[in-house]
Amino acid sequence: MMLFCLPYAGGSEEMYFKWEKYLHPLIKLYPVPLKGRGKRFNEAFYESLEDAVDDIFEFIDSKISDDDYAIYGHNMGGLLAYELYYKIMDKNRKVPKHIFISGHKAPNIANDREKIHTLSDDEFLKKIIEYGGINDEAIENGELLEGFLPIIRNDFKIIENYNYIKREDKINCNITLFTGDEDFITFHEMIEWENYANKDLRIHTFNGNHFFINNNIEGITSIINNILKNESICNAVNYFTF
Repeated sequence: MMLFCLPYAGGSEEMYFKWEKYLHPLIKLYPVPLKGRGKRFNEAFYESLEDAVDDIFEFIDSKISDDDYAIYGHNMGGLLAYELYYKIMDKNRKVPKHIFISGHKAPNIANDREKIHTLSDDEFLKKIIEYGGINDEAIENGELLEGFLPIIRNDFKIIENYNYIKREDKINCNITLFTGDEDFITFHEMIEWENYANKDLRIHTFNGNHFFINNNIEGITSIINNILKNESICNAVNYFTF
């Protein structure tokens, strides 16, 4: 079972590297590298969320025909996971066994947000600090901050310019949601995802703010392990049933 992980706004694939030691051996971790950061720092930023989804699809397309897989996305990654599912459907590829979405409200209400990507650097940084999306080290390190701000500003641009399109077909795989009990995204905004689920949907709440993912790695990966191990076992049983 493969697990493709999509980063939050301003993040890179590196945020998931530490997950590997917690994931079950049956699960192969694939942190997805996005343009403009991580090992792709020298590539131009995405022009739109659709542009990002097309790029992510190219990354996973050659892999998903070989094995079952799941998708995890936090914050921006959750919205990318949603749109990626429909890209996979449009291309008639094998759909994921499971989608994990954390820290992102349902897409129909996702545009009910303040537009901040056009603010000045000082105002924009103030908003990012309020969201909890930057640590003290980055704030105090001018060089680090200079490299970080263009990345997260562009991520906010493609999120804030996202155009929601209602689909008639719901997501035809199980969905698990993760949220923080101090997140500015409310439980009710998260549970709106049930309107997109054609199968089972469950939600887990962790201690923490919007970036609870960083302080709850063992808890999150434990849930993922239990779900994907069961998916793998069920698939094996089905495969050998005549």
